[in-house]
Amino acid sequence: MPTRDTAAGAAKVPPQRRGDGAGRLPVVTGESRPRLGRHVRMRPDRPTGGWVLLGPETVVVLNRTGHAVLRLCDGQRTVDEVVAALVADFDEADALTVGDQVRDYLGRLAARNLVALG
Repeated sequence: MPTRDTAAGAAKVPPQRRGDGAGRLPVVTGESRPRLGRHVRMRPDRPTGGWVLLGPETVVVLNRTGHAVLRLCDGQRTVDEVVAALVADFDEADALTVGDQVRDYLGRLAARNLVALG
């Protein structure tokens, strides 16, 4: 079942279930180089005009912010570079707030193996 993102802040990723390592999110640093996880693809969603993240037995419906973050996660850029690009693209964005939200979002995606941290 698709997961709908929230309109404000980074896209919402459901919490892990008990026994799936819940409560232990991977550490995302400014030097991490995130990329989509193995067997994970980001595709346009024709019915909504938005984007979805497709993984094994998983579909996450991305909002604009989630798509903006993940389109920059190519394994080459660091998290700090992703944050800098987002701050430059969005008016009145606070770098500290954006950085915290991006690290939290990527940590939750990494916990579900949707994002790999290099």
